[in-house]
Amino acid sequence: MCSEKGSRCTSMLLLALATAAIIASLLLYFPNGQVLQPDKITDLVWFFHGFLGAGFLVMVSALLLLRRGGEGYCAHRCRMLFPVLLATQGTIGAMYCVVISSLGLLSGPFCDTGSGNYTYPFRNDSLKENYLFNQPTWATCKEPKNIVLWNMVLFSILLGIGAMEAVLCLSQVVSGLCGIFCGRCIRKGQVNITGL
Repeated sequence: MCSEKGSRCTSMLLLALATAAIIASLLLYFPNGQVLQPDKITDLVWFFHGFLGAGFLVMVSALLLLRRGGEGYCAHRCRMLFPVLLATQGTIGAMYCVVISSLGLLSGPFCDTGSGNYTYPFRNDSLKENYLFNQPTWATCKEPKNIVLWNMVLFSILLGIGAMEAVLCLSQVVSGLCGIFCGRCIRKGQVNITGL
């Protein structure tokens, strides 16, 4: 049901994924490595889905899950409620990242189409003629250079990271719930007499 080693490995993997999400999210603020005015950056970046969702919420959950673990930890039902709540928090943060990253991929980048005005040229496309599957339309965006590829790669990375984190956190929730319902509850100082 619940494994201390499995929980520790999952927490370490969640820490690495959260760090990668923060880095990918930070790169979205510098399209093609350029520093732009804040009003020239894609609006969905300002939802902080990589920092807050897949980054901070998951990182806090993973760190606290690492600290709370220990010998015989999973054997006690009473001690499993807090990790379940932490893993639920991580799942919510990861799902937030998945939703915003999906929207970022679907709506496309905020770019200059050559007129000097920044706009979302791909925002209301149908899924059949979506820019994701039609590479020649990427030339619509003139500035910043390679912004379509930049946004696609980073939003895809964040989508993948968020999905992996959601699966890992959900596995922790399921494991913790199994520990709660199938484990034993021994309070400090109480003696287990089932072996007598």
